Amino acid sequence: MNKNQEKLLVATLAGLIIAGVAAFAVQPALAAGYEVGSPARIVGVKHWDVLNARKWPASYSQKVGAFEPRTSVWVERCIVSPQGGADWCLVEQQHTRGWVNARFLKMAYDWDI
Repeated sequence: MNKNQEKLLVATLAGLIIAGVAAFAVQPALAAGYEVGSPARIVGVKHWDVLNARKWPASYSQKVGAFEPRTSVWVERCIVSPQGGADWCLVEQQHTRGWVNARFLKMAYDWDI
């Protein structure tokens, strides 16, 4: 094995170790949440705007849909941000299912009747 092959092998192994550690570090953050199983309404969104639903609980994640203001959705579960950032909830309404920022949700038990 020559020097270039050794360097490539070391770089590959280091990359695999870093990827494995990163995947392990992210998993507890995703698991640190709570089941909700309750209806909610989209709030805090201007009447001319929409709330984007994301594939993963992050603002930079791929957009998978959008909800109009005051739309009723089903909240499956939420996660708590470990770094003190935004909490995210997995919501569903008809054929749209994705993660939204929890501050835009008003749970059914908070609704004025």
